[in-house]
Amino acid sequence: MSESTPPPPPSAADPALERLTAVRAEVGKVVVGQDAAVSGLIVALLCGGHVLLEGVPGTAKTLLVRTLAAALDVRTRRVQFTPDLMPGDITGSMVLDPRSAELSFREGPLFTNLLLADEINRTPPKTQSALLEAMEERQVSVDGTSHPLPDPFLVAATQNPVEFEGTYPLPEAQLDRFLLKVVLPLPERSAEVEILRRHADGFDPRDVAGAGVRAVAGPADIHAAQRAVAGVSVGPEVAGYIVDLARATRESPSLTHGVSPRGATALLRTARAWAWLHGRDFTTPDDVKALAQATLAHRLGLRPEAELDGVDATQVLAAALAAVPVPR
Repeated sequence: MSESTPPPPPSAADPALERLTAVRAEVGKVVVGQDAAVSGLIVALLCGGHVLLEGVPGTAKTLLVRTLAAALDVRTRRVQFTPDLMPGDITGSMVLDPRSAELSFREGPLFTNLLLADEINRTPPKTQSALLEAMEERQVSVDGTSHPLPDPFLVAATQNPVEFEGTYPLPEAQLDRFLLKVVLPLPERSAEVEILRRHADGFDPRDVAGAGVRAVAGPADIHAAQRAVAGVSVGPEVAGYIVDLARATRESPSLTHGVSPRGATALLRTARAWAWLHGRDFTTPDDVKALAQATLAHRLGLRPEAELDGVDATQVLAAALAAVPVPR
């Protein structure tokens, strides 16, 4: 999955695929030059996973998620993460009902279908960790009682690179809950010219509806697409290829830890979704390679000496992809 990846082809044979392709087209009415990020959000939606969008300020991270929300007929909420945000501000809390004098649970903004966790690394780890149970188990536990979250449920979090002042790096356990991490680059010149042209023509990024974005898919379409993705076959040679990639990262001298079995299963899920988006009911090694960086790189732990040498996780993963034989 890269910026040069062409959009998946539409298909009238599968209504769910047609609806998800239409979602991409609606997002394209507003967001220019971030195809990889759009693909990542759609893949996560199909897999029932979550996405972390990273980029410098001004690369349309928040605008992208807001536009996706407008293209889907689902409940959406936005939380602006700040240093003083408390866990209960996200999950909800027990409050006293003055009429009955009893405590009752008041739902927090987590109880939605699409949560925009804006600038998630602006809040301390204690508050970041409030999302752990919700993202993994689709429930919130408060005062000993579990409260299920709506279905579908997607957390789309944005963050600035950790070298920017006032940010808190996400702990490894939190990072592992994100199915994908997509880095939004600065747009190419042609895309930036198109952005300026749209603004010159009167586009207002605060008014997504004014750009003509409409809801073209709802929960029923998402569930149908998820069932279709679950039916995409994964041959033993492709499964073996994923395992070999994971094991290759574990042997890298640049890492404290490589890809875990959970990471390997995440890559299987995203490869399935990528195959389905391209109109196939079977996966290929190319599907695995297309999603490997976005699915695995954020799960790798670099040794301090490797960081000092200028090595990053994407380079280690690229070396593993180059070393592991591709099945024929």
